[in-house]
Amino acid sequence: MNSPSKGLLDPADGETRNLEKMLVIADALMRHVEQSSGDRGDAFEQFRRAAVLEDRVRQRTRDLETTLRQLNDANSAAERARRDLAQAFEAVDEGFALFDPADYLVLTNSRFCRDLADIRPKLFPGTTFAEYVQIVSRSTMLALPEGVTTDAWMAERIRLHRTPQVFNVGLTGDRWLQVSEQRTPDGGTVILQTDITDIIRMERSERGKLLDDQARMIRATLEHIKQGVLIFDANRRLAGWNSRAAQLLDISARLLHRGTPFDLLAERIARSLTISEGFNAESLHIWIAGGQPREPLSFEIQHESGVILDVFAQEMPGRGFVMSFADVTRERLAIHAMIRANTSLEARVAERTGDLAAALAEAERANSARVRFVAAASHDLLQPLSAAKLFVAAARDDAEATPMCGTLEKAHNALVSVEGILGALLDISRLESGGSAVDIGPVPLSVLLRQLTDEFAPIAARKGLRLDILPCGLTVSSDPTYLRRILQNLISNAIRYTRSGRVLVGPRRTNGQVRLEVHDTGPGIAADQQQSIFREFHRIQGSASASEGMGLGLAIVERACGLLDHRLTLRSEPGRGTCFAVDLALMPQNAKPAYLEATPTIPDEPGDNSDRIALLVENDGDLRRAIALLLERRGVSVLEAASGEEALSLLEEIGIVPDLYLIDQQLDGALTGIETALALHTEYGERPTRILTANRTPQTRLAADAAGIEIMYKPIAADALEAFVLYAG
Repeated sequence: MNSPSKGLLDPADGETRNLEKMLVIADALMRHVEQSSGDRGDAFEQFRRAAVLEDRVRQRTRDLETTLRQLNDANSAAERARRDLAQAFEAVDEGFALFDPADYLVLTNSRFCRDLADIRPKLFPGTTFAEYVQIVSRSTMLALPEGVTTDAWMAERIRLHRTPQVFNVGLTGDRWLQVSEQRTPDGGTVILQTDITDIIRMERSERGKLLDDQARMIRATLEHIKQGVLIFDANRRLAGWNSRAAQLLDISARLLHRGTPFDLLAERIARSLTISEGFNAESLHIWIAGGQPREPLSFEIQHESGVILDVFAQEMPGRGFVMSFADVTRERLAIHAMIRANTSLEARVAERTGDLAAALAEAERANSARVRFVAAASHDLLQPLSAAKLFVAAARDDAEATPMCGTLEKAHNALVSVEGILGALLDISRLESGGSAVDIGPVPLSVLLRQLTDEFAPIAARKGLRLDILPCGLTVSSDPTYLRRILQNLISNAIRYTRSGRVLVGPRRTNGQVRLEVHDTGPGIAADQQQSIFREFHRIQGSASASEGMGLGLAIVERACGLLDHRLTLRSEPGRGTCFAVDLALMPQNAKPAYLEATPTIPDEPGDNSDRIALLVENDGDLRRAIALLLERRGVSVLEAASGEEALSLLEEIGIVPDLYLIDQQLDGALTGIETALALHTEYGERPTRILTANRTPQTRLAADAAGIEIMYKPIAADALEAFVLYAG
């Protein structure tokens, strides 16, 4: 059971307070005893109660003494703890200070701000952190960084207080403190100050030693290299060099010492060295004194002894610069020797070049003659062929339902074969001579494939083959004339060599391109023949002939694909057929299509043409007569002229305006066919017009497009001519 005194006395009240409580209790007990004895008057009772009271007082006194001893022990422990904590703070090598969460100074050790002797007396518990910073900032022993004011330093120190930091503070006398500021769990601040002067000085010493070592290494390196080196500081004074520089520049080594002005060295060097052409001393001095960052500089100087030095100057950090000197005498002498040798060689080369130029000129003359022959052949050879076809067509119409009709049909087919052979020969000649220009542009496949279907469907049907040309609405990039010729040759070959089955022409999209494939069910091509089939006049079976083909189709296909940069591939297996494929680049659907010849169609009911008049301007008499004969058989009246000037004069003389114009491009007079057509349109108004020509160059096609006139190519097909006349107007 606890003593009553333990409920009355509280160790936390301290010794003095508990003693006062005990005296009050004893005094109250004594008064109680005196009052009790006076009321009863019983001496014995008083004595007994006094004895009991004395025992109680004695017990309370012992309890009080026990409590006081406990309080003394507790106070002694607290005091010892405070002493131990103070001793612990003092045992710390660094300066120590503790601020409470409200930023008031709680305690410090003797090392805190020891190196700031003039502020140490001003620090005491209760000082705020801001006051502490202000006191430190005004210390005479604080070494502020250059350009930093007291207020600026104090503001920065307050800013650093907001987060844990470790930073250095400079003091006078080249001393340094490292300040570590950390937060306590309850929001207070602990500051540790460590003297790092010895560490800083040691680092400086080590850095100095390292710089010395680096300087020795640089010196050794400079002495080791073959180039001479001079290093100048921002004041244009010598800061570093090697002995090779003195040797190359032929100057005394006594001039090479730290601090020698550049101008002095330049003056001594100029006595025996001259700057090469294209550079001068003034330009060098401008570069040396340049106010802006200097670009690297290179030039040559030559010693009076003949030594040539290559000089390279470059700016260094801090506005200094370095100059290096390399002996390039041997290289320059070698170059001069090479120049002399080259001069001699150039003379020999010029002589050989003259011979080569003469041979080349002769070859070009021969090639030019070949090109001229091709151009002439494309016109002169096709002119009579056109006339012959038209005459035969007219005669065939006259001999209809007679025995002569079959003969004329065979003659017409023979002329068609000759036309094909002649066209192939002209194509090969143009492709080989390089005189074939291309006109790359958008080509709608829908139009091209429809034309090919109309052209080859009857041929395949006569042979009993099934021809499928799949439609396609895509637009590709190519030359329309050459692309059509490529596909014509591939389809024609497929039909020629396929005895039974089918021929399939189909487009396929692949990797952003369109692949046009021509499949057949023919005999196929053996692997050892797949390269040779592209040679001229080569046929897999039999020899070249007019009836079976001259073996030029695939040669034309290969050269045309190469000219157009179209990839051509072949897949074939003997007994299973062949597939030729041409890869074409895609074009946008809305691209304006390049010129593409239209497939002529003749109406079933041509109608009455007896009142129609056609103006035919053609300088070839036979062809002009053949065309006129064909048109007149269709009931069309024909006005004939041999030149543009004659046509204009004829219309002016007779006062009749024709319904349509057929005009050859190459005429006898000064006017071309297109110029004649434009003159007629200007004088008599626009009429349906066709330009007749064997010239398939892009220039002619572009000129016709610009004039808004369509072309009918020679040799002229009777069907095409009749279709135009019957449709015109």
